[in-house]
Amino acid sequence: MSFRLAAYAVCVEDGRVLLARHVPPEGESNWTLPGGRVEHGEDPFDAVIREVAEETGCDAVVERLLGVDSRVIPAAVARAGVEHQNVGVFYRVRITGGQPRPEPNGEIAESVWAPIPDVARLRRSSLVDVGLDLARTLPATGHVAPVPVGGLIQH
Repeated sequence: MSFRLAAYAVCVEDGRVLLARHVPPEGESNWTLPGGRVEHGEDPFDAVIREVAEETGCDAVVERLLGVDSRVIPAAVARAGVEHQNVGVFYRVRITGGQPRPEPNGEIAESVWAPIPDVARLRRSSLVDVGLDLARTLPATGHVAPVPVGGLIQH
């Protein structure tokens, strides 16, 4: 089983959420939250700020921890073809500067502010639904129920 620790930014402002369009070398593009892998020795708090800057060109500050999501992706649907566990640390962040732009030399083709009601019609990562649910419900435990995957939602 492969394993990844990642930090994700949930930036909600004026009924919109900041999304990044991920274009992998193989497969179709999908919308996701800004964020990504926590480097060895890096604090997830610092990683989410770094990832927002790298992927979107925006400066951000963390407002609060929203929660932690742990999910196992079966080998049959995992990108590498082996069972994969992703542990995501979700933070509510506020954008303090910069303008959304593509990630230089990366897999993020664009970053946009999307109206939250429009998100359901987008081909998106399950991370988007997890992050928005955490931001909406603010569960005291920091845990959100598993998101059903299918249709427009991808692992």
